[in-house]
Amino acid sequence: MKQAEMIYLKDTVKSSNIFAGKYTYYAKEKADEDFEEDCVLYNKEGRAKLIFGSFTSIANGVRFIMPAANHSMNSISTYPFMAVKKDWYERASMRAKDIPVKGDTVIGNDVWIGRGATIMPGVKIGNGAVIGSRAVVAKDVPDYAIVAGNPARLIRYRFNQETIDFLNKLEWWNFSDEQIEEAIPFLTNLDLEESKAGLLKIKNRAKQTEQ
Repeated sequence: MKQAEMIYLKDTVKSSNIFAGKYTYYAKEKADEDFEEDCVLYNKEGRAKLIFGSFTSIANGVRFIMPAANHSMNSISTYPFMAVKKDWYERASMRAKDIPVKGDTVIGNDVWIGRGATIMPGVKIGNGAVIGSRAVVAKDVPDYAIVAGNPARLIRYRFNQETIDFLNKLEWWNFSDEQIEEAIPFLTNLDLEESKAGLLKIKNRAKQTEQ
């Protein structure tokens, strides 16, 4: 298989309701793939936003289901009569605005979404989370949680609560490009305590410079 091409969303998305932070990428495997057409389904601009933080990795085949896919579950029938015939649209008692929207879909920073996963409308995925391959995520995912399955269930947390709190306060994904260059050895170090100390020094040095 040809190696995937990293498509940076910040530089390529065109829809007015899709936003992406720096270095967040989609792993494109075929020349004719288009992230917005192939991965963001039932998107109607203006109904809800799809928001990505920075440094998030999206594997090939991930699907983000947008609110226009919703059917009414409060009326007798879930069938979309309004979309089938003009006459049925005119006879229907509801309009698209009457179908509930769960809000924006928000993917945090440093999230890894595995191959073929499906993210349902209005889901919030926390910083540092990992979404297993082919998982179906219908509920919010906490920071630094690993989830998998259909429906996606919590497997474990990547770190203890102290480390999670430290990373959320540090917000290394907001470092400048120069700071990121310096931080890479610590972001990839398996010694967590050494990594935390190094990252904190970088952030504190920036604060001192600002003062």
